[in-house]
Amino acid sequence: MNRSIPAGGGLALRRDVPRRVVARLRRYGLRAHVLGLLLRRRLAGSGLILVMGGWHLPEIDDRGGRINVGSCAFYPGVRIECWKGASIRIGDGTFLNRNTEVVSLGSVTIGRDCKIGRDVIVMDSDQHELPGGRLVIAPVVIEDRVWIGARAMVLKGVRIGHDSVIGAGAIVTKNVPPFSVAVGQPAKVIRTIERPQPTARGPRLEAV
Repeated sequence: MNRSIPAGGGLALRRDVPRRVVARLRRYGLRAHVLGLLLRRRLAGSGLILVMGGWHLPEIDDRGGRINVGSCAFYPGVRIECWKGASIRIGDGTFLNRNTEVVSLGSVTIGRDCKIGRDVIVMDSDQHELPGGRLVIAPVVIEDRVWIGARAMVLKGVRIGHDSVIGAGAIVTKNVPPFSVAVGQPAKVIRTIERPQPTARGPRLEAV
């Protein structure tokens, strides 16, 4: 299939950029964009970042790892901690609500269009050695379009399948299949979400 841009198509795209910029400024406000630009300077690689809901920048604690963030929205109190040699990847369209913490000693991946609630903790280790044991580190993967309720915890070695919902206060210690609702401590799948019929995509946060 020929995916080349038709003659004049590139010019049309360039002409559309100012309109998209104005529409985004009207929707999210100038403050969110300015703070996002300031935050972006602290990251090795990122798309368009918005800082919503206040004047305080999220905390980026990069201890020699690799933090790669797409076009995302962060709220005050967000903290991202990445240790030496570790990685954190967050996909386009995802937002992290107030006081969310993401801590990686190895690898944490959060997909596209995820909604992360207030006070959520995502970490891929026990943070310290257990008595008489060793520090355990295992990758965390949160796939696309996952909703995580307030004060939930996602712990080491977990994969949450796409289009799933994690209830408020849940502690996720085992994998969650796609299209699932999981609640409780520890979290258990209580039902499967009906898979939606394909529809046109709605507006999403993405780079110009």
